[in-house]
Amino acid sequence: MKTKQGKDLVHILDVGGRTTPYTIGIPARVTLLDVPQEPGVKAQLGLGFTETNLKQIQKKRSNISGFIIQDMTKSTLNDNQYDGVVSVEVIEHVEADARFVRNIYKVIKPGGWAYFTTPNGDYIKNEGPDKNPDHIRHYTKIQLQTLLETYFDTVDVHYAVKTGPYRVQGLKSYSLKRPLQTLKSIYANIVNRFQSKGIENTSQETAHLVAIGYK
Repeated sequence: MKTKQGKDLVHILDVGGRTTPYTIGIPARVTLLDVPQEPGVKAQLGLGFTETNLKQIQKKRSNISGFIIQDMTKSTLNDNQYDGVVSVEVIEHVEADARFVRNIYKVIKPGGWAYFTTPNGDYIKNEGPDKNPDHIRHYTKIQLQTLLETYFDTVDVHYAVKTGPYRVQGLKSYSLKRPLQTLKSIYANIVNRFQSKGIENTSQETAHLVAIGYK
């Protein structure tokens, strides 16, 4: 793949990126990596690769250069082969989180980066009746920073996305069959985007931690 300027496109590994919107349409070669779907909670929550969703992804995505079906904690990938790695809402599902981060670090080229998002454990506790059954832990900012600094040379962790009714409404799906709900969701997302500006250091009423590690 080449850009209009004739330069090679960056190669990004999207870990757990079966439905990640972050790498859709970007000018890059994207390889998707996920575990095979297993019966039980993962199947109920739609997690992991299946033959069906692989075919659906191939139809919808033009920038996909390949698929890898394996557990990143047991990675067999070569070192120093990707310009960047994206891991959106994945690490909270991983028992062996240190091994997961280490293996991500290893596959990044020198000078490359890794982008992580995860629920904000300083505000959202993974306990009680609403506990996500597939989440192992929710990290505080300090916990995530400490984990990533074990491997990455430079790490930036900050809070993101204001919680509240606009956030909840914005998460509802869009559908031509429900135009009023769709319009409400679009409006709510616009409002929430403005609400989420300037909250990088706000630990309460923020939904996510966003972290970038540089090799």
